[in-house]
Amino acid sequence: MSEAHENPAATPSPWVRRFAPLIPAGGDVLDLACGSGRHARLLGELGYHVEAVDRDPEALAALRGVAGVTVREADLENGPWPYHSRAFDGIVVSNYLWRPLLPSLLNTLGEGGVLIYETFMSGNELLGKPSNPKYLLRPGELLELMTRRHFTVIAFEQGEVESPRPAVIQRVCARRGRPVGLPPA
Repeated sequence: MSEAHENPAATPSPWVRRFAPLIPAGGDVLDLACGSGRHARLLGELGYHVEAVDRDPEALAALRGVAGVTVREADLENGPWPYHSRAFDGIVVSNYLWRPLLPSLLNTLGEGGVLIYETFMSGNELLGKPSNPKYLLRPGELLELMTRRHFTVIAFEQGEVESPRPAVIQRVCARRGRPVGLPPA
């Protein structure tokens, strides 16, 4: 049995796997709060140049030497935003929410770049952790944020899931800027 079957946390999210091909081919991708690096590995395998950032040096150590992946140790909640001068073609965030970071994160996505974001929302406190409202999205919060920032929403879901464990989640895939295929105004 593979590690991914033994440990669901090592398996890339179906949401991320589904929408990753929308990121411009060969682009630079930020895997924010990457944890064990399941998405950084997937994106590296797909030919992207991945910056995997997390505050956990042990988690990052497992990613050192993975083709296409550069690691950066940073405390995203208590330190400075490390990407003021960068623009990424894609950003992936899974199971992480720190609202004060959202404006900087969205400003780091380049024009035409793709955001793939999924995390827990209110209602999850009835099923497990996280249960603190500080770490749970409000209903429709990601969709509202994308609309307010003039992102083109490609897909949005919210509600209960059973896999990899029962949870209440919210997901969005959005592109910065005008929809692909539409002529300039």
